[in-house]
Amino acid sequence: MIHAFPALLGGIAGAIAGSFLATLILRWPQGRGVARGRSACDGCGRVLGALDLIPMLSAMAQSGRCRTCGAAIDPLHGRIEAGCAIIGALALGFAPDLGGVGWALLGWLLLTLAVLDKRHFWLPDALTLPLAFLGLTIGLWTTNANMTDRIIGAVIGYLALLAVALAYRRFRGREGLGLGDAKLLGALGAWFG
Repeated sequence: MIHAFPALLGGIAGAIAGSFLATLILRWPQGRGVARGRSACDGCGRVLGALDLIPMLSAMAQSGRCRTCGAAIDPLHGRIEAGCAIIGALALGFAPDLGGVGWALLGWLLLTLAVLDKRHFWLPDALTLPLAFLGLTIGLWTTNANMTDRIIGAVIGYLALLAVALAYRRFRGREGLGLGDAKLLGALGAWFG
């Protein structure tokens, strides 16, 4: 049974988290900061006000364009915001406790990693390693794996893909698998054992 009020809170939190994560997905691979300074239009550089930053609603109200220069707002913003809102609503709607927060964080980070990997073939340590840490901490309230199984899962997950990557490099003489994949599998082992 879904709990309506926690689902609403999870959806709102997800939309807000998605707004930040979409900016991270778009700017980070270009070497642009996401945490410094105020949000601005990528077209004209105008600093965005509070009404310009309401997840999903601002872009719809402005027909997906900057109201100053008319530059298109990347639709990825709305997609990530909506995806994170759905993840947050489902996670907290079905588990209105610390476990639900864990499911939401897991979902938001996996969505971000999936998009970064699809667009740039990049699984940054700055996301995979915190994902592993969260699996060993808040994951205790989220999934049923005990700590021993989590540690074993993290180590075996990482080492399995590390072995594949090293074997491929040895036999083919070139990289075939980045270590981000190994770290992601290790992080999933930290969540699920």
